[in-house]
Parts: sequence; C-alpha cells; structure tokens
Amino acid sequence: MAEASPRFLSLDVFRGMTICFMIIVNNPGADVAFWPLNHAHWNGFTPTDLVFPSFLFAVGNAMSFTMKKFAQMSNAQVLGKILKRTLLIFLIGYLMYWFPFFEVHNGHFSLSPISQTRIMGVLQRIALSYCFASLMVHYLSKNMVFLLSAILLLGYWIILLVFGDPNNPLGMLTNAGTYLDKAILGDSHLYHGEHVAFDPEGLLSTMTSIVNVIIGFYAGKFVQEKGKTYETISKLLLTGCLFIFIAICWDSVFPINKKLWTSSFVFITTGLDMVIISMLIYVVEIRNWNKGNWTRFFVVFGKNPLFIYLVSEILLTILAWVVIAGKGVPDWWRQFFQNVTPGETPSRWGSLFFAISFMLLCWLIGYILDKRKIYIRV
Repeated sequence: MAEASPRFLSLDVFRGMTICFMIIVNNPGADVAFWPLNHAHWNGFTPTDLVFPSFLFAVGNAMSFTMKKFAQMSNAQVLGKILKRTLLIFLIGYLMYWFPFFEVHNGHFSLSPISQTRIMGVLQRIALSYCFASLMVHYLSKNMVFLLSAILLLGYWIILLVFGDPNNPLGMLTNAGTYLDKAILGDSHLYHGEHVAFDPEGLLSTMTSIVNVIIGFYAGKFVQEKGKTYETISKLLLTGCLFIFIAICWDSVFPINKKLWTSSFVFITTGLDMVIISMLIYVVEIRNWNKGNWTRFFVVFGKNPLFIYLVSEILLTILAWVVIAGKGVPDWWRQFFQNVTPGETPSRWGSLFFAISFMLLCWLIGYILDKRKIYIRV
C-alpha cells in the first residue's frame, strides 16, 4: 500500500492500527487467548474478525490517493502497473508460506516440498482483491462499480446456495467454495489450520473481499473530496450504521461468517470501518487530540505496512533457529510470560503479553526504518 497524504493523518492512523492489531491477534503466546482476540469459530463475529477486512479497506483508502496517477498513463502502463503489483504481492505471500524453504531430517537438509505449500492466503487475497478492485474503479463508471459490487455480493450468496451441499450449503466442508478450492488447488495446497483441508482465503470467497477494497476506495475518495468537516464525519457515520443494520438483517438468512467471507460479513466490517474512520477524523483532524503525539506510534506501522506484516509472519521462525539449551528463542520468550503471569498455565494474560511484546518488536523495526526514511513499497 502506498503512503497516504499527510493531510489525512486519520487514514494513516487507521492503517497503522490495523497492522498493529493484526500482529497481536496473529501471534498469541499460547493456544489460549481472551475471547476478543480469537476468531469466531464459525458463524458470528468478534473484534479479531474485523482486522483482516480492515486491512483490505485500508488498501482501498490508499488506492484513492494513488489511482489519480493512472489518469496520466496509457492503458498498457496502467495494466502493467496493476498486474506487476498483483503478481509481486501474490508471490511474496506464496513464498511466505513456503518459508524457510528447507527441512532437516537426521541432520540432512532437503528442500521443502512445493506440493505441500499453501497457494492462497492473506497476501494472496490482498493481491487479487486489489487487482480486481483497481481494474473496476479505473475502467468503469461509479454506478457500474456499485452495480457490479452488488452482483458480486448477491451472486456469491446464490452460488453458495445453488452449488453447495443441499443439506448444508454453508458448512465448512460442504460449501461451493471448498469444492472449488479442492478441485482447482487440491487438498495439499489448502490451509489445514482447522485440521481439515479448508481455506478461509479461498478462490470463491475472494469475490466478496473485492467489495471491501472498493468500499474503502470510495470512503477514502469521499474524505479527500469533502475534507475534515462535520459533514464528512456525519455522512461516513450514517453510512457505516446503515451498513451495520443491513448486515444484522441479512445475518438471519446469510450468516455473518469471516471464514466464508459472507456478504453480510462485508457489510458489518465495512460499516464498522467507516464508523472508526469517522471517529478518527473527529479526534485527530478536527479536535486535534494528539497530546503526546500518540498517533506517531500507529503511523510507524502505516508507513511500511506490507513489510512489517511480512516481518511479523517470518520473524518467529527465524528466531526459532537460535537454540539455547534445547529451546528456540520464541519458546523461551513464551515461557517467560507464562511464568510471570497469574492463573493456570497456559495463561491468557501470558498469551496477551507475549503478543504485545512481539508487536512492539515489530514496531521497533518499523521505527528504525522510518527514522532512516526507508519505505519499502511493492
């Protein structure tokens, strides 16, 4: 994501907050955690379920600044730029899951089998959602983008109902998206975190994640056009509340479900994102409540979002190579917080403190880069 204009500090803060909390929820210090830091098991919604869609919303915000440059480019240049960025982000995501690329058996190194590497994932979804959203907002009129977005949301619902198992079309292993992923990608290339072959960032559910980026784009564009005014805040807030209301109503027939990325999930997440953005504009831009320059902490994350996220995903793996008395550094680190926090082991407080300390380490890396004016963009 490109850096947003400094005139809209609130958007930078929003982007940084998203990365900050994404690192915390992705890196607990134990299998147990406080409920807000866990995803909903299936249907339902927790604060953690808001993090990834907010990342996509922030991608759309950033697009609203960078897409202006496309007006001065030829079609070939625009397509080349979009496709190059898409392929790079997708490839980085794929290599991240393949990392560290080798295995050790009986003291012998061997290349990790590509046949067991997950193909889709977080960065891959970001790449594809960015690609289709960029093409839509650049080549289509605003009304056509809105119409196509509605078709994506309604079409996804219909596809799940028609092509899923008639007895359970929204089940983890019986939905149309899982059938498609298994047919095209194969079981071994899917996510197995649920102890079965099911990918929450699968091919079919990318249909609806595109809409998160599109809504983020138009929200960012609206903020630029209307500026830091009470009108901006009120309209964003009302639209956000309307989206949340639609999500709650739709939930009765098409449940809010992050792992299926249902259409009702798109509405509740983008609705909440707009509410949060309107609050940040009021606090940061209008009231200028920035005592102690607290926004600086989140802006550090927002200036190198992709790189810091990548660091957060591979750093613990690298630290695990440093073995002390039979334990890798992350194991010592986790054990320390489990020992110094109250309650049974594993402790939820220990898990939380580990996650926060790891987030702060990632922030320190981002801070060093920012001090040196190093901004790694794709």
